[in-house]
Amino acid sequence: MITDKAAPSPKHKITTKEALEDYFMAYLSRQLSILGRREVHNGRAHFGIFGDGKEVAQIAYAKNFKKGDWRSGYYRDQTFMLALGLLQPEEFFSMIYGDTDTEINPSTGGRNFNNHFCTTNITPEGEIKNLSKQYNSASDISSTGGQMPRMLGLAQAAKIARQQPELVKHLKNNITGNEVVFGSIGDASTSEGLFWETINAAGVMQVPIAVAVYDDGFGISVPTELQTTKASISEALKGFEKEGESNGIKIYKCKGWDYPELIKTFKKGIDFCRETQTPVVFHIDEVTQPQGHSTSGSHERYKTKERLEWENEFDALNRMRKWLIDSGTADEDLLKEIEKSAKKDAREAREKAWKNYTDGFNEERAAIKKILNKIDSKSDLQSLRRFEKVTDKVFPTRRSHLSFAKRLNLELHIIPELANEKRELKEWISNFEERSRKFYSGELYRTGKDSTLNVKAVPVEYDENSVEVNGSQIVNKNFEVLFEKYPNLVTFGQDTGKLGDVNQGMKGMQQKYGSQRVSDAGIREATIIGQGIGLALAGYRPIAEIQYLDYLIYAQSQLSDDLSTMQYRTLGKQAAPVIVRTRGHQLQGIWHAGSPMQMLLGSMRGMYICVPRNLTQAAGFYNTLLEGNDPALVIEPLKGYNVKEKLPVNHGEYKVPLGVPEIMREGSDVTVVTYAWNVHHAIKAADLLQKYKGISIEVIDVQTLLPFDVNHIILESVKKTNKVIFMDEDVPGGGTAYMMQKVLEEQKAFDYLDTAPRTLSAMEHRPAYGIDGEYFSKPNVERLFREVYEMMGEVDPKEFPHL
Repeated sequence: MITDKAAPSPKHKITTKEALEDYFMAYLSRQLSILGRREVHNGRAHFGIFGDGKEVAQIAYAKNFKKGDWRSGYYRDQTFMLALGLLQPEEFFSMIYGDTDTEINPSTGGRNFNNHFCTTNITPEGEIKNLSKQYNSASDISSTGGQMPRMLGLAQAAKIARQQPELVKHLKNNITGNEVVFGSIGDASTSEGLFWETINAAGVMQVPIAVAVYDDGFGISVPTELQTTKASISEALKGFEKEGESNGIKIYKCKGWDYPELIKTFKKGIDFCRETQTPVVFHIDEVTQPQGHSTSGSHERYKTKERLEWENEFDALNRMRKWLIDSGTADEDLLKEIEKSAKKDAREAREKAWKNYTDGFNEERAAIKKILNKIDSKSDLQSLRRFEKVTDKVFPTRRSHLSFAKRLNLELHIIPELANEKRELKEWISNFEERSRKFYSGELYRTGKDSTLNVKAVPVEYDENSVEVNGSQIVNKNFEVLFEKYPNLVTFGQDTGKLGDVNQGMKGMQQKYGSQRVSDAGIREATIIGQGIGLALAGYRPIAEIQYLDYLIYAQSQLSDDLSTMQYRTLGKQAAPVIVRTRGHQLQGIWHAGSPMQMLLGSMRGMYICVPRNLTQAAGFYNTLLEGNDPALVIEPLKGYNVKEKLPVNHGEYKVPLGVPEIMREGSDVTVVTYAWNVHHAIKAADLLQKYKGISIEVIDVQTLLPFDVNHIILESVKKTNKVIFMDEDVPGGGTAYMMQKVLEEQKAFDYLDTAPRTLSAMEHRPAYGIDGEYFSKPNVERLFREVYEMMGEVDPKEFPHL
């Protein structure tokens, strides 16, 4: 068992006022945790996760946080946020209740878990805020370790500003180069690959991140010795330590109950990080977790009696209390007064938050009661009494109110004399449902003037000197203009810098714009996306390059859990307009020719997905995306780099609008809906069908999958042809099924079909190697020819007999 030792005296003076204020804040935070757990157990909330046991360490950590700094932490940082004034006690409970009032629950608005915090980095008009004048917190996510990768980009933002101060004016002076990014993580979560990938990248890049690892000996029930080599994260990290002039990290270790030593250690480490931009890791061990992992379980089930006794003795609040008395800073009576005051504040905050939450239904509840009184005056339904059973529940919900009203509405169908009351009830249901839906839906993408959907199309232009060049040269010329046009534009990825990417799209950019703006990264997709998220939050416009579409899977959690949901989970308070650049679809082999569109479409709502057929279109998408504030994925076609295209004259200016398909070939018999390189297959098949049998094919390139055909151009085509085929390279039931649902169900094109719609996709397996492997694995000209011909035969078998 861990033994006691006296707390050393700090080398700098801690004033009495400071120490007592810190104790009050730590004690208040503990009371919030205790009452929060009770609210769940009493049925007034569904779930809670709290930061008890880490109060004293977080207060010491927060003392070093300055305006302009960023926090990228986890769901136990409540004391850190309280200490900075970024969390109010009332808001703490509003989070637990899931209150949708953004005035009293600004971090989550009822969309995210409790203790998931955020500050605003952008105005409603789409302008980046002056981040140097405020405390900043990236919006939290629950996935363990998921907070780590974006730290890299937030810290890189400061490093670029320090090394290239001329960029600061283009960032609207919201970065000084003196910022530190404060991270926090539970010890068990350091087992995640995201932690190691981030620490390794930070050590290589030498960017100012500080990570506090809170070590309470367990990951839920699994002890540290089963989580971490040598049962110590600081020991396991020793190979990363900076030595002399080498790169690497600085490691500090301190006890989580040692108030004066925590203050000294955090100050020393943060000052070093801020001055030298060297990453630092604080291993805060001997931390306790008095209430267990969360409200869904009890730590008594897996901790021994001896461990529980030790945790009580070495609880940080108990140790701080002892230190205050032993040092003569306070006596027993004064501490009791402080504790009494903190308990009172916590209880008052709880009751105020509960009243705010329940009062949120008052107007709607009063309105439906009037309707129910009318119903009861004309029937024996006793609807008001039944409704009171709903409203008397311990935890009233919008769902219970709406469910009751809808079921009552069904009963009124068979009572003709209640027609007027039924009409009033239906109107109440409609209004209540619409208002409630806005709380939980919407804000998936930017909706103001900075929405990328508002960017107007600008046609590509050519002149008599426009020669044909390889597609790689077109995107390269376009990037050259964009880097000049947007001084805050940066890009990074595997082989992106010195080589200019594997297909030469960035050729020459590093030489012209410097290694800070155009840089290489290791083989670490998750933190490449993390770099993009952090830089975008700080006001840069990053293009994060993932070398091949197949390898996007390594970064999937950052894309789906963090970037895609950011706009939604913050109700637009935070925007990270990252452009993820990759290349994919047809090439060679299982891991270089994938097209996992079903996976992307199912996990990346909140991002736009652009699927250009050539590099001219790809360049047009980059031009468009940089005019808005939405994140997006652009998948350049691998086969396009060495295919000749006409060289535009308005590089960096022409823009391809999102959600607007392009009709590549007009036709009257069958509509073929596709995208990317399959557009070329469709045009070739259309030529053959016209030549062989006079079949007229309308080929439509959807151009973007998210958004999809916002003007219903495909519907108008189906009205004309009465037949439709959806084609792509994904597995059956993937991208083709998505397109079919969009057109047949949402656009209601089913009513105009003469025969069943068809899909033409790749096989169920990954594409086999080589030209033949591709041909037999994916859609091709001959397969599309047969599908169209057979479809024509279904309508007119005499004219189009079986081949």
